[in-house]
Amino acid sequence: MEIASKYSPVETEEKWYQYWMEQKFFQSVPDEREPYTIVIPPPNVTGVLHMGHMLNNTIQDILVRRARMQGKNACWVPGTDHASIATEAKVVNKLQEEGISKQSLTREDFLKHAWDWTNKHGGIILEQLKKLGASCDWDRTCFTMDEVRSQGVIKVFVDLYRKGLIYRGIRMVNWDPAAKTALSDEEVIYREEQSKLYYIRYQVEGENDQYVTIATTRPETILGDTAVCVNPNDERFRHIVGKKVLVPLIGRAIPVIEDEYVDMEFGTGCLKITPAHDINDYEIGMRHNLESIDILNDDGTLNEAAQLFVGEDRFDVREKIAVELEKSGNLVKIEDYTNKVGFSERTNAVIEPRLSTQWFLKMSDLAKPALKAVMDDEVRFHPAKFKNLYRHWMENVKDWCISRQLWWGHRIPVYYLEDGSYVVAETPEEAVELAREKTGNPSLTEKELKQDEDVLDTWASSWLWPITVFDGFNPDNKEIDYYYPTNDLVTAPEIIFFWVARMIMAGYEYRGTYPFKNVYFTGIVRDSQRRKMSKSLGNSPEPLELIKKYGADGVRMGMLLCSPAGNDILFDESLTEQGRNFSNKIWNAFRLVKTWKVDETLEQPESSVLAIEWFRNKLNQAINTLDNHFEKYRISDALMEVYLLFREEFSSWYLEMIKPGYQQPIDGKTYADTLNFFDELMRLMHPFMPFITEEIWHHLAPRKEGESIMISLQPKADKVDVATLQQFEHVKEAIAAIRNLRQEKNLSPREPLEVKIMVGKDGYFNRFDPVLKKMANLENIEEVKDKVEGAVSFLIKSSEYFIPLDGLINTEEEIAKLEEELKRMKDFLNGVMKKLSNEKFVANAPAKVVDLEKKKKADAEAKIEVLSQSIRNLKG
Repeated sequence: MEIASKYSPVETEEKWYQYWMEQKFFQSVPDEREPYTIVIPPPNVTGVLHMGHMLNNTIQDILVRRARMQGKNACWVPGTDHASIATEAKVVNKLQEEGISKQSLTREDFLKHAWDWTNKHGGIILEQLKKLGASCDWDRTCFTMDEVRSQGVIKVFVDLYRKGLIYRGIRMVNWDPAAKTALSDEEVIYREEQSKLYYIRYQVEGENDQYVTIATTRPETILGDTAVCVNPNDERFRHIVGKKVLVPLIGRAIPVIEDEYVDMEFGTGCLKITPAHDINDYEIGMRHNLESIDILNDDGTLNEAAQLFVGEDRFDVREKIAVELEKSGNLVKIEDYTNKVGFSERTNAVIEPRLSTQWFLKMSDLAKPALKAVMDDEVRFHPAKFKNLYRHWMENVKDWCISRQLWWGHRIPVYYLEDGSYVVAETPEEAVELAREKTGNPSLTEKELKQDEDVLDTWASSWLWPITVFDGFNPDNKEIDYYYPTNDLVTAPEIIFFWVARMIMAGYEYRGTYPFKNVYFTGIVRDSQRRKMSKSLGNSPEPLELIKKYGADGVRMGMLLCSPAGNDILFDESLTEQGRNFSNKIWNAFRLVKTWKVDETLEQPESSVLAIEWFRNKLNQAINTLDNHFEKYRISDALMEVYLLFREEFSSWYLEMIKPGYQQPIDGKTYADTLNFFDELMRLMHPFMPFITEEIWHHLAPRKEGESIMISLQPKADKVDVATLQQFEHVKEAIAAIRNLRQEKNLSPREPLEVKIMVGKDGYFNRFDPVLKKMANLENIEEVKDKVEGAVSFLIKSSEYFIPLDGLINTEEEIAKLEEELKRMKDFLNGVMKKLSNEKFVANAPAKVVDLEKKKKADAEAKIEVLSQSIRNLKG
């Protein structure tokens, strides 16, 4: 195969991804191997690839590819989520653009439109993930509303209902007026808002000149008030307790009651009670048996019960009612006020607390084994700091409102009879049988039953995802016994409650064990100003454009260079550029090696023998470090280890050490070992950069059809000779110092030098002399007992190196330069000594700071001694 002069990511990536797909390398079927399983956090069918997906799926792919190369049966299950609210909103908007309202359609007609939209848009994001190199088993692609997943969801609902865990009740819920549905607590986002606090007075019934004043941020809800409440310890209002006051504008009489919930310091100390529109008011209303008046329609407009402003939007009414209250003399004042307001996560509409009949799932018993699993590290969080957040939520878990007033989703399998009673069944046929038993009417038909109009919360399907993707509720399907529990979950911490906690609950309830062993939490992708990346802010690059520009390998590397687990990612496009540049460096290093001519008759130079010995140990050390990073889920650190191993140790040092002279051949043994190193490096790098490593691997040796680096094994470490590595670091320092000296003295790299070494207590390792000679271009290395006159010198640890420069430099100029440097160092030392002689500084500064100053002192003194000696040597 001809090696191109420049690496072309676009051509390479398309070629190899197609090859992997054709060869079915991503496919997994149960066999005798150890399974390794990941289920994808299913992106919404409404979604397209964004930077968060890029990061999440890059990490998943790294874990899957590495497991595959460890000989495991790797299975990465892809799929999408039907995203109930989000998808329904998209379909409603599309229909509106076509002049069709949802209300004008039957449920069946609307669902046809929804399925058409899903079939057209639902697979876009999965196709985009292929561009990233995602090695999912695409034959296993699932959808949360496909037949298998839907059957699992319905089976679980029926089962939980029969266990007494699902119930129907009237509760205060979070109502989304835009989507016209209830939401769970976790779907509400609270933000601080600049609001107004309205002080409104209520006349005491029968007393023209007596009033009580309340403070509220929501004056429109006074129309649903059913009491005014004061604290029983508040002496200010003792005289009106038990009396009635009149609701302004409508004159309805309501009682003044007492409850310790009231904060005497807030507002006036008097609280208006609107049980239908505030959770705390609802609880007070329950305690005092108050009437509940719901004044809002599903869409946030006022209904007939409000008596005024009927049909108008709640926020328009807020402005209008303030005007009317002022006209009537009931508005005392308005103040600026900062409070937290709940918004719908999906539609961004302001949430209305609202009494509603909904279906709920009891969570307390389900939560207990799931909490213990994480606290005992049966399920391990990475980073572990999220355990505390998880524990807090699980210890305070509330019942889950699982019904949604939508059409797109899993329809609740509850069937109502004409008398309002109901049966719960997996199928309409089963419902008929149960209804016949319930009523004693054997001729009852399906037409006499009406299925619940509501659908289940989206998360009521995705909490079963690790089970249903393997058809785990089908007793005839044994695949789940092989693949479950899965190994790793990669997700974002913001859905720790929505999804992670609930999956763990479902795992223990339905499989008796955890759904995954490890949870790796990614951070939020932010820009350099720490703003969350979003298209609305215009600060998020288009992922596919990044891939086109920098290559998938470059983008994958760029994402990981800035993404420690659980911490926010400060993304900068220069990182993906760095990733592309690294791809080019790998390619150029490979091309360099492949251009060398090989002479099998040549004897192997001693410098190459030593270089190979050193790099083999360096490689083994790196493999051990890499294994440790993966074991601790330090994925970014693992990438950095491979990156530095190739860029610094292999490319900058090893290849330089074994490189043949200009137009000279290389011996066969060194060349073979070098190609072998290249092979191992590509295999270590493959999980991170799959495309370029596959391309180079096929260039390294003849390959048969059906071979691939992705199914070759990861290298394993042999024993590491630590002494060799430590000794070689000494040699590297000496080489760098000599090269710096040449640069400082304007000496040509081709000018051979000689070195005399006065060996210190750390020793000198002369077995590496062949490497030192080659890399520093030395004609002679000699150990000496005393300092060498007429030479410049430098220290490597405790050994002093002398380089005679007679005839190579202008001695007078060199002495002048050294004396100038000596003066600078003495001035620096004086500054350090002033600090250390200051008793207050030494006594009060942190020990680390004092130790650092002492080290500066020692280093400066050693440098001064070397400079002084060099000047003496040159002066003779």
